[in-house]
Amino acid sequence: MGEGFGHWTYGDAPDEALMEVVSSANVATGFHAGDPNIMDQVAKLAAKHGVGLGAHPAYRDLQGFGRRTVNATAHELVNDIVYQTGAMREFARRHDIELQHVKPHGALYMTVAGDGELSELLIDAMQKIGPDLFFYCMHIAKTCDIARKAGQPIIREFYADRDYDTSGSIVFARKMRKLDPQEVANKCLRACSEGKVTTVDGGEIDIEFESICFHSDTAGALAIGKAVREVLTDNGVTIARPAA
Repeated sequence: MGEGFGHWTYGDAPDEALMEVVSSANVATGFHAGDPNIMDQVAKLAAKHGVGLGAHPAYRDLQGFGRRTVNATAHELVNDIVYQTGAMREFARRHDIELQHVKPHGALYMTVAGDGELSELLIDAMQKIGPDLFFYCMHIAKTCDIARKAGQPIIREFYADRDYDTSGSIVFARKMRKLDPQEVANKCLRACSEGKVTTVDGGEIDIEFESICFHSDTAGALAIGKAVREVLTDNGVTIARPAA
């Protein structure tokens, strides 16, 4: 959420409408989108709706919306993440809530997932600045095992509005086709009940997760979120913030 900038807005649904659907929110922290005023507004909305607030740090890439890889050292990238996390945490405190989690955005998310050195350095920093903050990642990410060993709490994600390949990684798509909300909801229900997802080549893989992610800039995002929530709750799946 919060992926506008100044007078410009971005996304398929207003943040306040999405707040009524989700239990946790990833909020842009200024490097790929967002600015101090938007971060403040979204933190206020999260406090109003009781939604868990997360920092969504990215590569320093406003023009590319953080979906391009930036050539930087692991040390530089960790400092960028620490910087963005700190900014979001202060807006959370301003509205009398605590920052709940950190989840890198876009290309940085994928870079962290596959880079053991970067993951080690990042989790070491997390242990110092926020040992109780949840770190969101894919179950196949190198960060997942590194965080576990260090004692950093993790939340593994399932992507409602992205396809998977046979490795268990999401398939990057710069432009998404319009999705059928009911099909997405059924995909999520199957993942919850069977722990499986169909890959882009028609095969099946096992998937492990505690959280379902969908993107506010996916066409029909609000309808997708509502459909997923309805199908899951109708089938006995509890939707809630992660337990502390």
